Amino acid sequence: MSHPNAAGVTARAHSNIALIKYWGKRDARLNLPAVGSISITLDALYTDTRVAFLPGLEADRVDIGGRRADTTRFSRFLDLVRAEAGIDTRARIESWNNFPTGAGLASSASGFAALAVAATRAAGLTLEPRALSVLARQGSGSAARSIFGGFVEMRRGARDDGLDAAASPLLDAADWPLTVIVAITEHGAKALDSTAGMTGSADTSDFYQAWVDHAEPDLAAMREAIAARDFQAMGELAEHSCLKLHGLMLSTRPGQIYWNAATVAAMHAVRALRADGVPVYFTIDAGPQVKALCPPAHAETVAAALERVPGVLETRRSALGPDARCHD
Repeated sequence: MSHPNAAGVTARAHSNIALIKYWGKRDARLNLPAVGSISITLDALYTDTRVAFLPGLEADRVDIGGRRADTTRFSRFLDLVRAEAGIDTRARIESWNNFPTGAGLASSASGFAALAVAATRAAGLTLEPRALSVLARQGSGSAARSIFGGFVEMRRGARDDGLDAAASPLLDAADWPLTVIVAITEHGAKALDSTAGMTGSADTSDFYQAWVDHAEPDLAAMREAIAARDFQAMGELAEHSCLKLHGLMLSTRPGQIYWNAATVAAMHAVRALRADGVPVYFTIDAGPQVKALCPPAHAETVAAALERVPGVLETRRSALGPDARCHD
């Protein structure tokens, strides 16, 4: 049995954006992905989460951004930690994002990665990064990737117990510096969350099986582009995966339209920059925000162009980020 830290532990994890997208589950109960994915971790977007296991607390309590949150999903996650640690103590969770929550910026990825690190340490456990990734995945599929910094690959795995469905680093952030300009077009939470969207696509899209069947060639090509530091190949693959994902969403019944007018205008702005010789490519997750990838030397030009797009509320500039880690 472990000895919980009643004083609490705080961890920080960073959001990530998938270059080769994840969509669909092969096992919803264990949150196992139907396809692998490759992502980059963002330094500028992060979640800080504090966890304390408090004797005498009758139920878990969760506050996100200073507001009380429903505990169902979090208590289920904490039960995994409690089972591993051999404790039954309830916990207090306090979490803060430095970017809009539930708006297509992967707050669940950074949130559950930070929770995995803080909760295990607070419960008296010391887990290897791979085990933390497996744990984080059970809260949010993309959280498995936010355990690591830089370029990260999430393996779909083949085992029924999910122990081989984990992320691992491909390349450190310092080994290939890139800049991501995030064009935020809405601050509010999206109407349809990703889990519901994935279920709808698997159940109703005529193209879902093709999406699954063609995942491995895309992953292999992206691994090769990253290893070669081939920005054009990486960018073309990232845009292709993004548009293929949103094509799948649009083919779901009813069609899942995460974009707004500013999203489309920002995509056109990125392509106009590229036509003028600026090396930049876009990617978009399940939401309306556009992320533009470019070499650092072109960041000012890209940011200025996106800020001029009608409907873009603000931009955030980010380098590639580090591993999830404890603050104290």
